[in-house]
Amino acid sequence: MNHTPIQTESIATRSRSEMIDVTEIVQDYVTRQGVVFGFAYVYVPHTTAAITINENADPDVKLDLLRKLDELVPKSEPYYRHDEGNSDSHLKASLVGSSVTVIIEQGRLVLGRWQGIYFCEFDGPRRRDLLIKFLDLTPPPPP
Repeated sequence: MNHTPIQTESIATRSRSEMIDVTEIVQDYVTRQGVVFGFAYVYVPHTTAAITINENADPDVKLDLLRKLDELVPKSEPYYRHDEGNSDSHLKASLVGSSVTVIIEQGRLVLGRWQGIYFCEFDGPRRRDLLIKFLDLTPPPPP
């Protein structure tokens, strides 16, 4: 088993809520690290951002997801107590989740035909970190 360092990618978001396709960023790291078989762990170390896997063929899916989250978790509620005014962002991040795991096979992320990895911003715009770590199960070359 090969050990790879944590890779940190800086993500610049442009609006309060958005979903950014980061699939190619993760795949580029897989290729650069030379991981042929293993797992990619993608983690967002923020309490008002998240990561998910969903459809990447139709951009309306992202809009539908964000709109439904806004409907389910409105920006303002009379019972919110968090002073920063972003309680909804914390709730959305908790609902979506802070990490995903993707299988790597033959040097490629194993995703469904229409799937992509999305960084989800719920309290932007701002600069965020995306952390990527591999469990590299690529066998060493024969002696």
